[in-house]
Amino acid sequence: MVYKLADNIISPLGATTEMNYQAVKSGISSLCRYDRLWSIPEPFTASLFSSEQQKQYSIDGLTRFESLAYCSVKEAIQHTDIKLSSHRVVFILSTTKANIELLENPATPSSMLYPGSSAKRIASKLNIQTEPIVVCNACISGVSAIVLALRLLESNSYDYAIVCGADVQSKFTVSGFQSLKALSEEACRPFDIERIGLNLGEAAATLVLGREEVVKNSNGCWTIEKGAVRNDAFHITSPSKLGDGAFGALQAVLSDESIKDLAFINAHGTGTLFNDQMESVAIERAGLQSIPVNAYKGVFGHTLGAAGILETIISMASLNENIILHTRGYEERGVSGKISITTENMETSRDSFIKMISGFGGCNGAILCKVERLEGSKVQRIETRPVLRKTHTVKITPKGLSIDGLSRESHGEGMSLITDIYKRYLDNNPKYYKMDPLCRLGYIATELLLIAENSPSDMPRNDRAVIFFNSSSSIMADRAYEKSIEDKDNYFPSPSAFVYTLPNIVAGEIAVHNHYQGETSFYILNQRNDDIIEQVVEASFNDKDTKSMISGWLDYQDDTHFEADLFITEVIKKK
Repeated sequence: MVYKLADNIISPLGATTEMNYQAVKSGISSLCRYDRLWSIPEPFTASLFSSEQQKQYSIDGLTRFESLAYCSVKEAIQHTDIKLSSHRVVFILSTTKANIELLENPATPSSMLYPGSSAKRIASKLNIQTEPIVVCNACISGVSAIVLALRLLESNSYDYAIVCGADVQSKFTVSGFQSLKALSEEACRPFDIERIGLNLGEAAATLVLGREEVVKNSNGCWTIEKGAVRNDAFHITSPSKLGDGAFGALQAVLSDESIKDLAFINAHGTGTLFNDQMESVAIERAGLQSIPVNAYKGVFGHTLGAAGILETIISMASLNENIILHTRGYEERGVSGKISITTENMETSRDSFIKMISGFGGCNGAILCKVERLEGSKVQRIETRPVLRKTHTVKITPKGLSIDGLSRESHGEGMSLITDIYKRYLDNNPKYYKMDPLCRLGYIATELLLIAENSPSDMPRNDRAVIFFNSSSSIMADRAYEKSIEDKDNYFPSPSAFVYTLPNIVAGEIAVHNHYQGETSFYILNQRNDDIIEQVVEASFNDKDTKSMISGWLDYQDDTHFEADLFITEVIKKK
């Protein structure tokens, strides 16, 4: 359990949490219809900053995306006395595509496109001295970032975490979602019988979390009680019909006692046919059909990396006033799960809520948040450090292959080397040739690990996590997709190319192939840092269900610069 010290939301509706909360409460939306914006031929509805607002949040030396995140963090930390230069403060940035709009300019250096470099620039501007961590876990990135902060604070790695989620929209992201037939030309309608798709949005949202805090006001102090990430192990773009991953995440954060105090569930609620259906099934399956459910996408749109944090903050603000907010755009239930979706603002006397979310790669997340209203209460410091051991290692670089430290035969250069390793030792998955280079590299390295482990590949597991790190995100897939949209006269956005522009898809591919329903996560660093990798891996074992993990460095910048340095870690003992 960790405490919220401060927060901020910047969206087209305003520059403070209060302004944004009042908009949601009043039913005001920032969604607008756009025609031919960025030369995109199909119209779409989104929540975008005006040119005046973009100037307002512009910071010298930072990009549009970086400026937005910086302004949100700066506003939030003004309400604390945290010394940002302390080695006990960590900056966690949640984003799906960071500066991807800069890819339109061929002269943009790769370093400007790497989310880890963006996080480093933002941290330096804020005078944060520790190395930042970027969470890039598709649409669940914001909740994943909160879960990571919870773990790092509870394991005593840091005292404070600055968790910021941000994304801006561009031709790249809008065309990608259009290629998947996921966007609605009109305002989205979460869970409604006439829903046809989602809207995208721009925002930045920040939570400042601490290991302990004295409750100082009558509203009480918010805590993040528990958090979990689980995979469907079903498909990289379509959610499980039974909501397996979402159900698993809900189970992990709930108990019979906590359900009694639950005021509402803030769902992902994108307004797409499959997501809303899946969430409804998972909620009913968890026995929560009588708990009110709401969603905020009809106000903000889907703000990608900001969504999980923004929607958590709005939910906290509503319970500060003992209110459950309505779901804008919803009129009649259009999902099979018999859940209680809010149609108007409601009063409540309960003190906790669940934020749930799902995303591509089969990933699902949930956090349990609770307000403590007893003045003077104090959180007891918690420190949990499991005893771990590495069992097997695989390393693939342009120089060749090694397994458990021993060199193995391989031939070729670049992708031909990787394909040679695949044909020589595996040749077991026709989908291999449809994957992008990052996924091919990760898939091969993981399969070789499992061979070394002598692990059966057809046995479902919910106790094994898959967590990777790199510095270049999905740069090869990004460049490949950009080529499909750069020519206005030859415009053909490819859904199969777009989905691989999310680096966490590699973990999803591995989960699907091996039936892993445990956690899958992807983190990005400015450069490889084995101390941070070890720190995050160890803290991730605080998840009560995780007993084993496939993890390590997995980077593919181009055909001459790539590395898979993966390992299996197992729990010897959990303290």
